[in-house]
Amino acid sequence: MDPSLHQQQGINHLRKVLAYAPMVADGDTSQVHLTREDWYVVADTLFTLDTPREALPEAIVSFDLANDNQTIRLVTTGGLTVDVEQM
Repeated sequence: MDPSLHQQQGINHLRKVLAYAPMVADGDTSQVHLTREDWYVVADTLFTLDTPREALPEAIVSFDLANDNQTIRLVTTGGLTVDVEQM
């Protein structure tokens, strides 16, 4: 399955988040902010569009929603927990 343009955009945002997160990490956690629109593109990609796991960046071990569904929480292969929040 080829990802849709919306999914491709979400995957691209995830790659950027994963590249930036280590630079702002505090121990084994990191907090990254996206615009509201970009946050929803990532949320759609992960939770509503049935994006194949193999299309997501390999560094993502798991993902879930936290903080009353206001935070996308990613766990990476390096053990970093990344909280993606809206600005």
